[in-house]
Amino acid sequence: MSEVGRLPGTAMIMAAGVGSRMMPLTATRPKPLVEVAGTTLLDHVLDQLRAVGIGRIVVNVHYLADQIEAHLASYATDFAVTVSDERALLLDTGGGLVRAKDLIPDDPFFCINADNWWTDQGENALLRMARAWDDARMDVLMLVVPFARAGNTQGVGDFDLDDAGRLSRDGPKGRRGYVWTGVQLIAKRVIVDPPEDVFSTNVFWDRALAAGRCFGLVHDGQWFDVGYPQAIGMTEAALASG
Repeated sequence: MSEVGRLPGTAMIMAAGVGSRMMPLTATRPKPLVEVAGTTLLDHVLDQLRAVGIGRIVVNVHYLADQIEAHLASYATDFAVTVSDERALLLDTGGGLVRAKDLIPDDPFFCINADNWWTDQGENALLRMARAWDDARMDVLMLVVPFARAGNTQGVGDFDLDDAGRLSRDGPKGRRGYVWTGVQLIAKRVIVDPPEDVFSTNVFWDRALAAGRCFGLVHDGQWFDVGYPQAIGMTEAALASG
């Protein structure tokens, strides 16, 4: 893709993790099938994708993979579904992207973690990201939220954001102004030269950051980390209160 602003037709959903932070709820079900307000985390992501007309999904699986595949079967009329199978070895996020890369026809493509919940204020965030994408300048575009509005976060922030929209995380670890929401647009050209089979997407992000090609778009609506059990009730309460 060379033009600015075209909506990618494919999203990869990261659904392979063991969900250790969500124990004991994930003892018998994978984290993407944990429910918030009666909707599974996976269904929430799929609802967001369907709302903007994205018709193709690639989902990686490992832990309790049969449950994820059975759940996806009910979406056969809504999406062209491809499973990236990591049953033999959980590859972490970077390794998962490498494994799935050839299954994804779009470039760039959305990559979304199935352990967060977001609502829009105004235009759909995915459409905003597609419009903001500039292939000449970007390898990665992350949806970020100011730390003060990062619901349920247990971290201290992930990135700083400059006036041009570029992300950085220079210097020692500490409080950063923005939290990554788990939603990104990423170009295939950065998914190269993996250091090993199992590794984090941070390897690819670091390359984009060093080149000045990692950007952030500030989310207008609500966002919640739903990666641990107590976050479910807190998220439901916040959603109910508007």
